[in-house]
Amino acid sequence: MKSVLLVGLGRFGMYLAQALTELGNQVLAVDRNEDRVNDALRYVTDAQIADASSERFIASLGVRDFDLCIVTIGDDFRSSLEVTSLLKEQGAPFVLSRATEDSHAKFLLRNGADDVIRVEQHMAHWTAVTYSDDRIFDYMQLSDDYAIYEASVPAPWLGKTVVQLEVRKRYNINVLAVKRSGVLTPLAGAEHVFAAGETVLVLGARKDMNRFLKL
Repeated sequence: MKSVLLVGLGRFGMYLAQALTELGNQVLAVDRNEDRVNDALRYVTDAQIADASSERFIASLGVRDFDLCIVTIGDDFRSSLEVTSLLKEQGAPFVLSRATEDSHAKFLLRNGADDVIRVEQHMAHWTAVTYSDDRIFDYMQLSDDYAIYEASVPAPWLGKTVVQLEVRKRYNINVLAVKRSGVLTPLAGAEHVFAAGETVLVLGARKDMNRFLKL
């Protein structure tokens, strides 16, 4: 559990506030808009109506005591930059800021952000991958080269086991789990027989995954 300061309660900020609270974190949310703050009160530990670009206000929060500070202001880059800088100047141990463009990300990092979130870029890539191939149900990018895919079991795999298929040797990928009717079986055994209606979670390099998806 972490203590989190969340600045910005737009759509993304509100969803994030709810998710952070559901995970057991203590969340203080801040926004200029009274209606947004009132809506957030049902999700968070506390919420305040304030201009977070005010140095006096940021100083009053004692940001050194928060494990994580998140700036999700997406429609006003100047404010996002100012808040990010103020948080670091006041001693925030870790600041995560939202960027809507690559150029914004660079400026945020130069002005104190420890890391940046590029929500639109991430979701655009996820949507392109998952909806451009009917065999893919989910996708998680781990690095520039590696990713985890949830995909339908290839027809040549049906009725065969991991051992018979020599998955790692022949395809250079790792089977992490098998899912059927919404039930996930992590690290399915070497003798698991793949069946129609199952999906498989596999980890591998992009070039190897492309070959797997052509089966």
